[in-house]
Amino acid sequence: MSIKPTIAGFFLLLLVACTGNGSNKFTVNGKLIGRTAAVIYLEEVPMATMQRVLVDSVIPAKDGSFTLEAKAEEETIFNVRLEKQDYPAASLVNDGVAVSLTLYYNLANLDFPDRYEVTGSPLSTSLQAYMLAFNKQLEQVFVIGKQLDSLQQAPVVITSTIAELATKRSLLVQSVQQSTDSLLNSNSNPAFSMLVLGYYQSMAGNPAIGLPGYSMEQVQSLVKKLSEKNPKHKGLEAVSIMMATQPKAPQGLVGQTAPEFSLPDPNGKMISLSSFRGRYVLVDFWASWCKPCRMENPTVVEAYTKFKNRNFTVLGVSLDQPDGKNDWMNAVMKDRLTWTQVSDLQFWNSPVVPLYNIQGIPYNVLVDPAGKVVAESLRGEQLAATLEQVLPK
Repeated sequence: MSIKPTIAGFFLLLLVACTGNGSNKFTVNGKLIGRTAAVIYLEEVPMATMQRVLVDSVIPAKDGSFTLEAKAEEETIFNVRLEKQDYPAASLVNDGVAVSLTLYYNLANLDFPDRYEVTGSPLSTSLQAYMLAFNKQLEQVFVIGKQLDSLQQAPVVITSTIAELATKRSLLVQSVQQSTDSLLNSNSNPAFSMLVLGYYQSMAGNPAIGLPGYSMEQVQSLVKKLSEKNPKHKGLEAVSIMMATQPKAPQGLVGQTAPEFSLPDPNGKMISLSSFRGRYVLVDFWASWCKPCRMENPTVVEAYTKFKNRNFTVLGVSLDQPDGKNDWMNAVMKDRLTWTQVSDLQFWNSPVVPLYNIQGIPYNVLVDPAGKVVAESLRGEQLAATLEQVLPK
């Protein structure tokens, strides 16, 4: 899940940390291998705002080399991002004054580096190792999940094979969880710990993976331990205060009339939710920059294709950023989202966020022909199962 930048969902858009590297200056000496870029950005993600802040940009030399610089009072997470890519090419911790970064690309996929090498920052190296292992294991979990779906829908169900695959999947999930627990328990650096936590939480709760997330109580406990080890850390102090004053989660919208809103479509035409009265409509909140959303989109496409002739449609509501219309439109086309799309391109400042108390995306609500919410947060297999049960035959 991509999380709203409030403390209830501070897991993804991370963070500053502890004692600093002894200097206000942080330098990234980098090199691109296998591709070029018109511009390379350095972004800081401070705990105080949870929003990525552009701190430097540079046009790389002809040989792909570049240097980025920033000032930081404390250790923090820095993202190195190329051109208009939604996701960083690498995330770094400034536990050293200068970091050397080499990004290796393959012509088959210029969106993400095949690998990268980083020196001068032990925590950045540890972070890279964790992410690589995490991704590799979850890829295996996802593949096994697809295999299980196919086997369970086959005319002849082979129980022993299903049980074997289910056990293998469970062990992989446990391994991911245990390695994350171990890393969080053994490290006292707030920036590193929170980024690991955020990386884990971004995939937790996805039905296609089955990775259990950390509860708010567990997160509070982690923040408390980090604060005790870093008592002068201002960012952690602010997080602790905000978590202590965080209101209880709302009861949800099921059974209530869906809050009305009107937002422009890509051509500027205002579309209101009430214009869909008389049909079942899945109001799908997403964004082009949200990786979990993009992973969920094929499920929504499949559901739309299957149920569109049963008085059902989808209304896509994007939380893309003010300069993100092209990214939004490209994602709509690439993911084949053929239903109505709207967005005010105001990111988390869109009025629909407080209206629906959106804490993270992807998020959706299923609205009946009378305008009442009959279900929410439908993901994975749960979406099709609910539609099959609710929609008229």
